[in-house]
Amino acid sequence: MFGIGDKPLANGAAATLIKDGNEASFMVDVIDASNDVPVIVDFWAPWCGPCKTLGPALEAAVTAAGGKVRMVKINVDENQAIAAQLRIQSIPTVYAFWQGKPADGFQGALPPSEVKKFVDKIAALAGDGGLAEALEAAEAMLTEGAVVDAAETFAAILGEEPGNAAAYGGLIRCHIALGELDQAQAFADAAPPAITKAKEIEAARAQIELARQAANAGPEAELQAAVQANPDDPQARFDLALALHAAGKVEAAVDELLELFRRDREWNNGAARTQLFTIFEALKPQDPIVLKGRRRLSSMIFA
Repeated sequence: MFGIGDKPLANGAAATLIKDGNEASFMVDVIDASNDVPVIVDFWAPWCGPCKTLGPALEAAVTAAGGKVRMVKINVDENQAIAAQLRIQSIPTVYAFWQGKPADGFQGALPPSEVKKFVDKIAALAGDGGLAEALEAAEAMLTEGAVVDAAETFAAILGEEPGNAAAYGGLIRCHIALGELDQAQAFADAAPPAITKAKEIEAARAQIELARQAANAGPEAELQAAVQANPDDPQARFDLALALHAAGKVEAAVDELLELFRRDREWNNGAARTQLFTIFEALKPQDPIVLKGRRRLSSMIFA
């Protein structure tokens, strides 16, 4: 799903989140692995009734955590030595390991809501697992023009955390940067329901719309002349704003749209205001152009 251009992307999700363990693999699967990500160990047995409800609940919560925690299942009947070493006196017993040491645990079955709280708490031990740094690096790559490298990094982040709106929006913007607007639109349309209204996804959608407009923008010089010849021509001013934005003159485009709104706020069903909001959504909320533009627009609306 995360391919871009002709180069395959890293998926970042090769590690198995849930596995069966034993005494021989315990050091590697649990102790060593917990240095990178918290590991939950479920001690169970086939004859244990509560284990049959707790196990699936744990697996569901670990899967939902999207790679922030792993799970190892230990059958105590087949691995009595490790059960004795960890003083497992009744089952089900659950231990969580982090940085090679037990970090938390509980005995007996819990309702799914409590299981999820436990898993989320353990997943939080590792923070974001370096995803913030990865996002920052991907954004820098995209800014510097290393679009495919940025896309690979965004895709790897999504492999670890499928619901990461910033990474999903970043991947859409990579397609925009490559001029692949149809692919960008497809990704935007396929955003998971949980993040489809996230500001990062909305910003990417606005950028797609602006990129499509730029492809059809008229010649800036001719439109400047048309506006100077007839300042009351709303279509010429609107088209000039599109041309200015396409040329990277965002603040000048905003100025023209604000002037159009001042002259005739209802023209073409409020097109000037709609276009201003599209530009604002495509930029970061604290961008000076956004802050200044919103203030000026508000002063006109409430004047």
